[in-house]
Amino acid sequence: MYDILIKNAQLRRKAGLWNIAIEKGIVQKITKKPVRGKAGKVIDAGGNLVTESFVNTHLHLCKVYTLEMMDSLALRAYHGADMGGAMTAIELAARVKANYNEKWILPNVRKALKLAAINGNLHIRAFADVDSKAKLIGLKALLKARNEFKGIVDVQVVAFPQDGVVREPGTVDLMKEAMDLGADVVGGIPWIEFTEKDEQTHIDEMMKLAVGYNKDISMLVDDAGDATLKTLEMLAVRTLEEGRVGRSLAHHARAMCLYPTPYFKKIAALLRQAGMGVVSDPHTGPLHARVKELLEEGNLVCLGQDDISDAYYPYGQNNMLEVAFLASHLLWMTTYPEMETLYDLVTVNPAKCINLPKFELKEKANANLVVLDAKSVCEAFRYHKAPLHVISHGKLIKAADLRG
Repeated sequence: MYDILIKNAQLRRKAGLWNIAIEKGIVQKITKKPVRGKAGKVIDAGGNLVTESFVNTHLHLCKVYTLEMMDSLALRAYHGADMGGAMTAIELAARVKANYNEKWILPNVRKALKLAAINGNLHIRAFADVDSKAKLIGLKALLKARNEFKGIVDVQVVAFPQDGVVREPGTVDLMKEAMDLGADVVGGIPWIEFTEKDEQTHIDEMMKLAVGYNKDISMLVDDAGDATLKTLEMLAVRTLEEGRVGRSLAHHARAMCLYPTPYFKKIAALLRQAGMGVVSDPHTGPLHARVKELLEEGNLVCLGQDDISDAYYPYGQNNMLEVAFLASHLLWMTTYPEMETLYDLVTVNPAKCINLPKFELKEKANANLVVLDAKSVCEAFRYHKAPLHVISHGKLIKAADLRG
């Protein structure tokens, strides 16, 4: 007796139609042959594509749907041609935190997570600002939502010192409180500091927290049009010094697009040694990490949603097919093999970036799957529709049962 049986499924990079049997949250069988036994729920995929669920490694979840509270000044500064105003944009966007209140943050978060579930985006690394303005208000809201959506959308809450550590005295203590409250990941944004010495202090202080609490690190690095920024390199070096290979993740790294080729290749090699992936969000800014070149160098890369209707980005619906569709244009990845790579960048690659176990669709893996409303990756990107069926932890998700 199986919990769910998916029949007539098309699988990526495999010929023919397949049957997938799920029991107790685990993919028990993947076979072309008829599956013996009964199932509580039978889904006929009808030749549509069935894949792993989607993963978003970068979402500022405490800020979703706050665009209406802001003017356009931060957007204009962040989206300037050379991104020279990125730091100004962050300072302008911080104004929304003066009105932080769980009463409106939590409903917004629920709305975003419900969309994530409907769109098959079942694992999210979610950032919550922790600083003198936001305090722990957004973080506490995300921790509540994480518990509410447990088993539906898995949320990794990142305690994120958005406005700096040296620039904001007292932030380290707030970060410690955040970790004590149950944050899953230590965040950082070292490039926001004023000097290289302060950038190194930022990284060192957050690394101490990560080591002390045995947590992974996610840091926004070099998110501006300045080729002299070096916090990506600094984080990789510190990760190696601490012997924490595979436990640091770099986000944005937009200055990379301005690197001279010899320095880029050196950084790519350093990232490989540190087991450090790079999350790129090319649709949220005019500069972005060199995704194709990183892939050619053998680096781990994925895509993120970054923002949903806030001071940095006016759109977004927690739909990683939409993110990959946009990235296809921005990165000029439009051939069939490149589409397959893009699909990896919103499924298996981000799963590796945030150390999700047993994620790849195969027997004995965790049953987090989507039955797409498409028969190919190209078709899935072309229309980026919500999946016909979403299975989280071996259970079929019903939109009507979701909060938000």
